[in-house]
Amino acid sequence: MHPREYEWVKQTRRTLLDFCSEIKPEDFTRQIDGFGDLCIRDMLMHVADCYHAWLGSYLLLRTKKPITAKEALAQIGPEEIRERFAQADGYVKDVMAEFAGQMEVPLTRDIPWRVAQTLTMTPGKLLMHTVTHEYHHKGQILSMARYMGYTPPNTDVLGTDD
Repeated sequence: MHPREYEWVKQTRRTLLDFCSEIKPEDFTRQIDGFGDLCIRDMLMHVADCYHAWLGSYLLLRTKKPITAKEALAQIGPEEIRERFAQADGYVKDVMAEFAGQMEVPLTRDIPWRVAQTLTMTPGKLLMHTVTHEYHHKGQILSMARYMGYTPPNTDVLGTDD
């Protein structure tokens, strides 16, 4: 992935987070059937945690506990979510720099946050996974908001600045 392409990801995320910060607190934390028993807040943290896990923990070896504990989620608001994504953006930048020219070279490592589980994967594929994972859940978040009566903004990458 080219750094410019990731800038588009960040632009669409900003649009999503700006929209989510306008959702009523009771709706932001409302669980809706059919979405894995997650509310919008928890789904956003799940997405950010994916970057922390695969990039910050597995690739960069910077943390052994990249997943936010369930009991900590209740204390998290939109600003903390923005901070978590800002940290994730730093991991993306560092992965692009540290693995430049090696994005397709497989690594075999233990998965730090899982017990006795090893994985062989390329940095490029893990970076692509984190982005596609984000877009998958972004669609779910927007569907949840529509279900609750909100009108979501356009978050398509085609609407980003070049």
